[in-house]
Amino acid sequence: MTPPSPREPGRYRVELVCLGNICRSPMAHVVLEERLAEAGLGDVVEVTSSGTGGWHVGNRMDRRAAATLSAAGYDPSRHRARQYAAGTADDVDLVLAMDRDNLEDLGGVSPRVMLFRAFDPVARGGDVPDPYYGGDAGFEEVLSMVERTSATLVAAIASRLGHS
Repeated sequence: MTPPSPREPGRYRVELVCLGNICRSPMAHVVLEERLAEAGLGDVVEVTSSGTGGWHVGNRMDRRAAATLSAAGYDPSRHRARQYAAGTADDVDLVLAMDRDNLEDLGGVSPRVMLFRAFDPVARGGDVPDPYYGGDAGFEEVLSMVERTSATLVAAIASRLGHS
């Protein structure tokens, strides 16, 4: 999968979207930012996340999501939930929805809007399951999907920006 071209040469903006912006998209946000920094792209790629619903705006991420990230060595403390704003796809380079319902809420696939797991090297195009109503194992499963997909996504963005 090849991400769309950047709107501004040498810079890239990614928006990650789930339902409430307290589990899946903030987990992906934290991991993707970390992977981009490790690849030397932290200064040229901006990552944001949001939810299609506004129920949790301003809240920290779900405590189980934060605990799963912390246990894996990530820092979840900066996240505050935001709601996806209409027109965001016109301002960023790539909007990645965590599942098909989120994708539908965003208006469906377009050149700049697609599923996050379109970049998953194991199960391309699948949904990131919502772990909210389950146990800890669901958050660990999401983290595993997010880590491997983020690695592929970072490589694709680096290639798009001409970084090796």
